[in-house]
Amino acid sequence: MVSEGIHSVVDTSNEVLLLLGIHKSNKKPDKKRPFGYGKEIYFWSFIVSILIFGVGAGISFYEGFTHLHHPKLIENPIWNYIVLGFAFLFDGISFIVALNNFNKKRGEQPFWVAVKKSKDPASFVVLFEDAADVLGLTVAFLGVFFGHYFRNPYFDGIASIMIGCILTAVSLVITKESRSLLMGETISSEILDHVKKITESNSMIEKVDQQLSMVLSPKEALLVLKVKVRLGFSSEQMTQAFCKIKNDIKNQYPHVKQIFIEPQ
Repeated sequence: MVSEGIHSVVDTSNEVLLLLGIHKSNKKPDKKRPFGYGKEIYFWSFIVSILIFGVGAGISFYEGFTHLHHPKLIENPIWNYIVLGFAFLFDGISFIVALNNFNKKRGEQPFWVAVKKSKDPASFVVLFEDAADVLGLTVAFLGVFFGHYFRNPYFDGIASIMIGCILTAVSLVITKESRSLLMGETISSEILDHVKKITESNSMIEKVDQQLSMVLSPKEALLVLKVKVRLGFSSEQMTQAFCKIKNDIKNQYPHVKQIFIEPQ
C-alpha cells in the first residue's frame, strides 16, 4: 500500500512536470533559442522517466525488502480494499482515455512501431504511466488478498518488489524513447522520400544530394536540402524556385517549419 501510495504521488508529480514541459515548449523563439523551445517537452519527459525509477521503483524495492526482513501480518484489510477499489476505478478510466487517444493518433500502425515513431512523448508517457498504475494496483490487491487469506506476511513484501519491477520496466522504455527525441531524431523516411520527389520535380533541380533533418518538437521540424542545380539559370530564378519548393513542402507538411536549401 505504501508502494502504491508513493507511486500515485510520483505519477501526479510527473504529469505536472509534463504540463510544465508542454507550456515551456510553446515559448516563441528568441535570440537565445532561435529554433524555439520545443525540446523542453523532451527534457521534462526524460526527467519523468528518472523520477519513476529513482523515486517510484526505488521506494517500492525498499519497502518490499524491508517487509521481507521484518514481516508484519495484515489484520484487517477492509480499508486497503476500499482505497484500491477507488484507485483502480479512477486509474482505469484514465488508462482507457489515454489508450483511446493514442490509438487515434497511431491509426493502423502497430503499437510499438507507433511508440517508436511518435514525436509526442506526452501521449505515450501518460499511457505507460496509467498502464503501470493499473498493473501496480492489481499486484497490490493480490499481495493484500493472498497475505491476509493465507496469513502470510511475505506476500506483501513480494508485491512491493513486483511493483518496483513494473516501474523499472516502464522507466526504461520512457527513458529510451525520451533520450532518442532529446538527442535529435530525423523526420520519418516516408516524409523524406516524398520531400525528395517534391524537390526533384522542379525543373531547376537536377537531384537532391543530401537531406538533413531534426525534429524540434511534436509540431515542428528542421530540414536542410543540399541540391544539385541545373546550369543556365539566374540567381533570381533560383531564388524563386527555392521559394516554390519550400512552399510546396510546407503545404504538404506544415510541421516542417524551418527549411534551408543549399545549392551544390
